[in-house]
Amino acid sequence: MVIAAIAAIAGTLETRRRPFGSVVIAAAGVLGCTAVLSRPGGTALDTLPTIVGAACGVGVLRVLARRFSPEPDADADDQEVAHPSRRRLVMYGLLGLGVVSGVVGAFGTRLAHSVEADRKTFALPRPRSPARPIPAEVQPKGVALPSFITSSADFYRVDTALSVPQLSRGDWRLRIHGMVDREITLSFDDLARFDIVETVTTLTCVSNPVGGDLISTGIWTGYRLAELLATAGMHRDADMVLSTSIEGFTVGTPVQAVTDGRDALLAVGLNGQPLPAEHGYPARMVVPGLYGYVSATKWVVDLELTRFDRAKAYWTRQGWAAQAPIKTESRIDVPRGGQTVPVGPVVFGGVAWAQNRGVRAVEVRIGDGGWQPAELGASYSNETWRLWRFPWQAKSPGRETITVRAIDNTGAVQTEERANPVPDGATGWHTVNFAVVPA
Repeated sequence: MVIAAIAAIAGTLETRRRPFGSVVIAAAGVLGCTAVLSRPGGTALDTLPTIVGAACGVGVLRVLARRFSPEPDADADDQEVAHPSRRRLVMYGLLGLGVVSGVVGAFGTRLAHSVEADRKTFALPRPRSPARPIPAEVQPKGVALPSFITSSADFYRVDTALSVPQLSRGDWRLRIHGMVDREITLSFDDLARFDIVETVTTLTCVSNPVGGDLISTGIWTGYRLAELLATAGMHRDADMVLSTSIEGFTVGTPVQAVTDGRDALLAVGLNGQPLPAEHGYPARMVVPGLYGYVSATKWVVDLELTRFDRAKAYWTRQGWAAQAPIKTESRIDVPRGGQTVPVGPVVFGGVAWAQNRGVRAVEVRIGDGGWQPAELGASYSNETWRLWRFPWQAKSPGRETITVRAIDNTGAVQTEERANPVPDGATGWHTVNFAVVPA
């Protein structure tokens, strides 16, 4: 829509007030270059696709303007005929801007291919401290539930990037500064000085509604953030790590969550492979127990030690809470809303999570009946979700509801109170309507 509007304005101006149409496209190019250079790590080379695109746009527009504008000595009848030509010019201008977009897209695609080639040549280091084997018992049988480990292709994605940033290992740098004894900048090769570890962690988006699917579990390979920050010498009064991604997105993470012993990582791998580009290649943050908007910066290039009373991250400025530990929640996956089940024995199921505390129990209620314990898959760790199943005897046809709640390892029961995701995560019991039909 933006490109179309620019094309329409430029096409009209170029025929009536030449060369103002060309100036519009050139100005758009300058703004584009400014946006590129304003990103952390942005270089003059990064502006090349924008410059080429703007130049092509000006060239196409000027050629079309000469083609469809009337000659200075044209008579009145010719002038009237020329007006439709101006309309055609607007259409051709849109086409021309489409060509420009194609040129820019071609450059972007070429760059993406280059980064994908870089990713394919990256041999993920073998972790010095591998994750514990995942027992088969984490996955309940007899019910179609999500896999305990989410495939990289199915891993949920939420970010503010209009296009996936393309950053190679050679170009990546991590600056650590602020309330530290010494500012340092690490290259990707510098990471080899630190121990690489492997952990299994469930990530959750704060935007996830009750019963939502913005939650996934992965095997993460990376470097402990606490060790990286210690190299710079953190000041004791720093309480926030303000991380910045390559496109300028900022996240505020409590220093305590990074240094209290949980597996807070600068991750470079997911599920035994280098990070996919859309999930932060070549490096991102993973901090268990916190919603992603305060912990999971992708394409991270900058870590500033600061304080919550001095700095605000992107979503905090939009009205979300500055600190947001994950709440105890649960979800019903079987049955789906409106699903029918036959009279007789059926098995329902779902997932529950309370990262950094762990899930002790899950309870299920059918209709207005009492709470009954669900059967739990094995607990892998406090940082991962827990899958559950609930066998039930459907006795007669009719409409029913199923409700679920979780209890974490502190003994806290998931709250019934309904709350929207803003400002620090949704709450409430998940309820699903279903129908029992004759077998």
